[in-house]
Amino acid sequence: MGGVTPGVLGERDPGLQPERTRLAWRRTTLASTVVAVLAGKAGLAGGASAGVLAAGAVCCVGWAGVLGVARRRIRGLAGVGEPERLPLRFAVGVVVCVLVTVGGGVGVVLG
Repeated sequence: MGGVTPGVLGERDPGLQPERTRLAWRRTTLASTVVAVLAGKAGLAGGASAGVLAAGAVCCVGWAGVLGVARRRIRGLAGVGEPERLPLRFAVGVVVCVLVTVGGGVGVVLG
């Protein structure tokens, strides 16, 4: 059982937390991908306005940022032992990228 004695406080299975975090990053990336694909589809539809195209482009830029930070984080969780912490600048960056992706998606819908 991985050397962890059940019921001992302060000890945990070191494989569970990184796995949950890795899955959460993959879900976030998947959701951003869906938003970017739908925004791109709406932007490529016949008769799309310049505003819709711009919002779709903004959405895709935000998606690329989320993808970059998620890939870095997933690699950081893959190591043996204690996973490295996500630096504050990357945490802030991914929040900004998610907000940009959402804003672009909303702009496509409303445009």
